[in-house]
Amino acid sequence: MSKANSDDAKAAALIAEGAGELLLTVRKRGLLQKKALGAVGDTISNAFITRIIRETYPNDGLLSEEDKDDEARLEKQRVWIIDPLDGTREYSEQRTDWAVHVALVVDGIPAACAVSLPGLGLTLSSVDPPPIAPPPPGRPRILVSRTRPPEVAQKVAELLHGDLVHMGSAGAKAMAVVRGEAHAYVHSGGQFEWDSAAPAGVAAAAGLHVSRLDGAPLRYNQPDPYLPDLIICRPELAADILKAVAAQ
Repeated sequence: MSKANSDDAKAAALIAEGAGELLLTVRKRGLLQKKALGAVGDTISNAFITRIIRETYPNDGLLSEEDKDDEARLEKQRVWIIDPLDGTREYSEQRTDWAVHVALVVDGIPAACAVSLPGLGLTLSSVDPPPIAPPPPGRPRILVSRTRPPEVAQKVAELLHGDLVHMGSAGAKAMAVVRGEAHAYVHSGGQFEWDSAAPAGVAAAAGLHVSRLDGAPLRYNQPDPYLPDLIICRPELAADILKAVAAQ
């Protein structure tokens, strides 16, 4: 079996949702705070997700932020790419802008993906993606990292006469565009495949523009999983944002 199917996407959603529920339970217990809570959350969620994937899909590859990279994945057509807790800082700070990413990549392309937003009680999946919501009113809202907003996003906001909006997890930012809370998510620097595989897959399935800053497609299951830049935006803004990036 090499291609993804609807059962794979349903499984991705169930796994992401289950991990999110587990993370909420750990946080609600109140036994750990800040860094300790984040570290335990990463470990528990990773163990939960990887155990299910390895037992259910023993012939597939697996790439997780929390595990040592197994280069055997490079020989596989089907590879699961996961971020068990995207936005560890936000999770430990009792915020809602954190996520669980579960993506099945086939031949380098996200094929069955889910992003769980446990703090909001939502899981968005490529199996049944929501239609693109109407854009928020007012000036374009460009989502960026809370801790390291890239200069390129500032330039895009200036050229589009928009505003930067700071948010945590990459998954939370991408899904905010899907849900119509923002117009675009523009990022440069410091990301890896697990940060964007599931969000990119869900966003593309929902009909958003998804690419690298130069307009090239995002490709996954590469020897070096560093994948530092991306654009996820409403399709009607894609040409203007790519033009703004190219002008820098």
